[in-house]
Amino acid sequence: MTMSSTFPDHGSTPGTTAEDIGRLHARAKVAPGEIAIGVIIGRTSEQFDFFVFGISCVLVFPAVLFPFASALDGILYAFTVFSLAFIARPFGTALFMGFQRRWSRGTKLTIALFLLGSATAGIAFLPSYRQIGNWAIGLLILFRLLQGIAQGGSWDGLPSLLALNTPPERRGWYAMLGQLSAPIGFIVASALFLFLHSSLDEKDFIDWGWRYPFFVAFAINVVALFARLRLVVTEEYTVAMEERELEPIGITEILRTQGYNIFIGAFAALASYALFHLVTIFPLSWIVLKSTQAVDSVLLIQIFGGVAGIFGIVMSGYVADHIGRRTTLGVAAGLIGLFALAAPWMLDGGKELQDAFIIVGFLLLGFSYGQAAGSVTSNFEVRLRYAGAALTTDFAWLIGAAFAPLVALGLSMRFGLGAVSAYLLSGVVCTLLALRVNRALATRE
Repeated sequence: MTMSSTFPDHGSTPGTTAEDIGRLHARAKVAPGEIAIGVIIGRTSEQFDFFVFGISCVLVFPAVLFPFASALDGILYAFTVFSLAFIARPFGTALFMGFQRRWSRGTKLTIALFLLGSATAGIAFLPSYRQIGNWAIGLLILFRLLQGIAQGGSWDGLPSLLALNTPPERRGWYAMLGQLSAPIGFIVASALFLFLHSSLDEKDFIDWGWRYPFFVAFAINVVALFARLRLVVTEEYTVAMEERELEPIGITEILRTQGYNIFIGAFAALASYALFHLVTIFPLSWIVLKSTQAVDSVLLIQIFGGVAGIFGIVMSGYVADHIGRRTTLGVAAGLIGLFALAAPWMLDGGKELQDAFIIVGFLLLGFSYGQAAGSVTSNFEVRLRYAGAALTTDFAWLIGAAFAPLVALGLSMRFGLGAVSAYLLSGVVCTLLALRVNRALATRE
């Protein structure tokens, strides 16, 4: 059964009158603000899950799952597992696109979010290495892969529908609304860890306290599931999606015909996605290993950083509506390049400079990330945007963000913080080149 067969046929029939057609289009028109709310709700739960895991890679997993390794190696092992979800994500997209073609978008979304919540809850019950040895590490790897597959499957097409239903002069504003989910998810995750870490002694936190955020993640996923289903399976949304021809095209077909657009889109946002984990997860690991300030202090300043990220995202919406989304992304890449040059000096300084690195980094992250999603997906034909936007997002996360904390920490400990600058600058160069190629292709066409 296809998605369109799940609901009554609203297409034109021999007996359809002009009045019927008018009612159809009036019913299918969905307000952009309502779509944006659906995007924020859906993405916040997913971002919370991933940030809980990322923070645990620094504060929990080295002691619980890698006690045989040094502090540095334990974090590097955890960051390696962290990257697996981003590797699995495109496969999850392909798998669940098939589910949607076979059943419906609501069925696909239900399975994906229950899988994501179950994998996250599984981590909450995970035995330690001292209890079951390497099996504990194997289970963590399994749950992390399932998280990635589930997140790939949770694509509901709302960002694409939002892009197609907003006035051209307001696309920057509405594009940034969905991106607010990242700092919101990060603020909630950091605040929860701050509460638990500051309220418990180290032994209790490592024994059982760290598990509560994963329980909370499961509950948030259940709430998000019903909130998203309430939106995406309604008749109005279904008609709107079908009228826009936003359907789950086969992954093989879209890679064969639109592979170049997918990779241009992924690289166009590379600077933003590379910066993403370099200001959210990496600073915590660097400061913990260098013991330059207390963990609670870092978590607190990262909460303020998340607020700065929200401000940067909102600012990007205003700027993009005046100078264009792609130009905004290029300007943001240039600013990230300047930030990359100052990063070693700031991170290797005292508490004030490290805090400034986090706050300024979050502000720049918000400004760039606010326009990173779908900045060049207008290259796709409308009927290909549903699958094209999903895969573009998957590869942007994989290429830009998956290995960022692992590479940055490994290189900085071996070669110094200058290597972090070089890594981030490479993302800036890739973004500027991709935007240039995209502009050249658009001009030629």
